[in-house]
Amino acid sequence: MKNISSPPLNECHTLKKNLIINRLHILFNAIAIIALFYYRATTLLHIIKTNEIPLLPYVVVCFSEIVLTFIWILRRPARWRPVKRTVYPERLPEDDKLPPVDVFICTADPSKEPAFGVMNTVVSAMALDYPADKLAVYLSDDGGSYVTLDAMREAWKFGKWWVPFCKKYNLKIRCPQAYFQSGGNEIGAEEIEIKKRYDEFKENLEKNSINASGSASRDHPPTIEVMNQEDMPFLVYVAREKRPAHPHHFKGGALNVLLRVSAMISNAPYFLVLDCDHYCNDPTSARQAMCFYFDSSISQNLAWVQFPQKFHNTSQHDIYGSRLHAIWREGLGLDGIKGPSIYGCNFYMSREAIYGTEKIHKDVDLNQLKKSFGSSNEFIKSIYKSYKPNVSRGEKVSDALQKEIQLLASCTYDRDTEWGKKVGYAYFSVVEDSITSLDLHCKGWISVFVDPSRPCFLGSATTNLNDMLVQQTRWAFGLMQIGLSKYCPLLYGIGRMSIFQSLAYTAHCIGDTLYVFPFYGLGFIPQICLLHNIPLYPKVSDPFFIVFAFIFLASLLKHAQEVLSYGDSFMEVLYELRAWMMKSTSSCLYATLNAVLDRIGLHEADFSLTNKAGDDEQARLFEKGLYDFQVSPLLLVPCCSLYILNLVSFIIGLVVIIRSQKGNEMFIQAFIPFFVIIVNYQWLDGMIFRKDKGRISPSVTLLSTAISSIILPFGYLFLIY
Repeated sequence: MKNISSPPLNECHTLKKNLIINRLHILFNAIAIIALFYYRATTLLHIIKTNEIPLLPYVVVCFSEIVLTFIWILRRPARWRPVKRTVYPERLPEDDKLPPVDVFICTADPSKEPAFGVMNTVVSAMALDYPADKLAVYLSDDGGSYVTLDAMREAWKFGKWWVPFCKKYNLKIRCPQAYFQSGGNEIGAEEIEIKKRYDEFKENLEKNSINASGSASRDHPPTIEVMNQEDMPFLVYVAREKRPAHPHHFKGGALNVLLRVSAMISNAPYFLVLDCDHYCNDPTSARQAMCFYFDSSISQNLAWVQFPQKFHNTSQHDIYGSRLHAIWREGLGLDGIKGPSIYGCNFYMSREAIYGTEKIHKDVDLNQLKKSFGSSNEFIKSIYKSYKPNVSRGEKVSDALQKEIQLLASCTYDRDTEWGKKVGYAYFSVVEDSITSLDLHCKGWISVFVDPSRPCFLGSATTNLNDMLVQQTRWAFGLMQIGLSKYCPLLYGIGRMSIFQSLAYTAHCIGDTLYVFPFYGLGFIPQICLLHNIPLYPKVSDPFFIVFAFIFLASLLKHAQEVLSYGDSFMEVLYELRAWMMKSTSSCLYATLNAVLDRIGLHEADFSLTNKAGDDEQARLFEKGLYDFQVSPLLLVPCCSLYILNLVSFIIGLVVIIRSQKGNEMFIQAFIPFFVIIVNYQWLDGMIFRKDKGRISPSVTLLSTAISSIILPFGYLFLIY
């Protein structure tokens, strides 16, 4: 009898329409870029010979275009072969054959990350559609706050009612807050009883959170509390030891402690990493991930399954680019070249991959293992592929095991070991996800990107400009740390990964931050030259004008095509363009300066939390699509100054053009500030017309005006060379 192969657990579909459009754009844009640089080279030689116009501003503009071209090349691999994956979790084997899964959740400060939101994430993870005896949920509390510990105990009490209720009625929404906000399922008396217990749970957390401010500490011993009951997932509170004199390595350090502590309790071969504000929206995410880990064609080399971050609190006006759709669109393309990097959270990871134990044999020398994994014999026993749990369901943790766990959570455990280097999450950068995934891809591991129609996880997006710029500055700084180090993917990846992967990782690490150079170069120089009637671009009647016009229009149309093909509205094109300009002007500027200072030892890395606590006024402005300019002046002044400079140069430059009748020669230079003014109208609105609380403060406007007034006349210095 002929064997019939079992149906696949997942399928990978090439997005052919996008592939064709992308490759045609690459071809035609590349031809146009070659023509542009031919024009620049011949014109530059002419300028050197004749001195018709100042050399320095022309060189700056050329340099800006070279950087833009370099960034464009770096981003092409992510558009070479976009793919979409489909999973069939109903084809998985029976529950008793599924592997255990640990869930890691990180929080740090209950005053910025309110306990009620964090515990909804915890409870939603406990209620995943997965066998309870194969599930464990760990919360890392980096602040060691008694408020968070008490909240965990409340979550455990409520979870003992909530988890059976979800499984009994096979609920699709298993985050309690989201479930009751949706109106529930009108199940009857049992739902009324659950609602009553939910209200008690919420009330207890709110009472407890009154003392949240100041409860987090940077100086506390390790605290681990295991909440264990039969027919329920483990729930474990972990506050690693933190001392001011010892580096704590931010989130990477917290995750490494969770790896070690969980190994002593549940020791699952796979784990899910969540941010504290990303609750489980689709309870089948673990089963979806297993569709890849059970696929024998890729499972041997598969390190992680990445889901995108989606958000429950965005409005139809995504004015801050908070939905991060540009990243997820790129993820589809990266999935076509061995997979995306780790995006911070919402991914299922193989413990074998993160340990780097695939090459370790059982007869390896114990002392050698201790150099890598630390002094704990019990932990070293746990790293082998059997991955047996050390604690049974309903069993109390022994004193000896508790002592071992305390050791593993101490702040000195990973000193003089390979933790943070070759084992676990890397400590090199504050963006531990990017450097860790780079290392794993260089070792030959692959990843996959799954973007289902129903988001598996929903989080809280930044809904104000300050948090967005702070967050982007932190990310850009961490990525620039990698780009300026020996781990720069363009160099480190050679021989370790494909050239496409190396380019894609380089784009990820330094691509966005590098925009600061052409952004300021093209945001100042053409405008200053406009005021003095100095042409830097071809005339409208010149055939090369078509080249510049084509590149500009093609980039805008390509961006619009990518946005619309992902299912977003046309307004999203404008919102993303504005957000990119704001990040390039402010976040990337400070990230670059900080990364350079850090490289020469003059800057200490910081990891500022974005505030997850709500603000009614901010929410109102966000819902109406109005920018909230209650931002640190340090972040706001560069944006305002650049806008004012472009506004003034356009108005004065227009007068100069009319008087000199050089519209044919100066069209592009007049169009650049005009484009900036129109696209970023919100700055003019915030400085002059708005009177609400979210406007730009007069002091910031005055300071920005003063800076622009200094730059414009002193810009003449560029013209004497």
